Amino acid sequence: MNDTKWDEIRLAMHELPFPCKWRTVSTEGYQSEPDADWYYHFRIGGYNCISYLDILVTDDTKRKAVREILQAIHVPGEETAEGFRIYGYQAENMAMNYL
Repeated sequence: MNDTKWDEIRLAMHELPFPCKWRTVSTEGYQSEPDADWYYHFRIGGYNCISYLDILVTDDTKRKAVREILQAIHVPGEETAEGFRIYGYQAENMAMNYL
């Protein structure tokens, strides 16, 4: 996924009226700890090494708000039990769905 889309996600999530945690898994397999700072922390190190982003939601109201944002941005990903997973790279033999 390109830097423009990552920035769209970052800014939209930063503007939410409630905190929403995230974590990333790098292309090297490193999983970050959950963090709620979208404005500064999310962009540290750039976006090239993000294999996927998990957006963690705690209730249905937050899930609905985040879903609407992600659908408007039109990103590759899926809903999960914890919230949403946004893919930075498509794995071989993986069908990609968009939110």
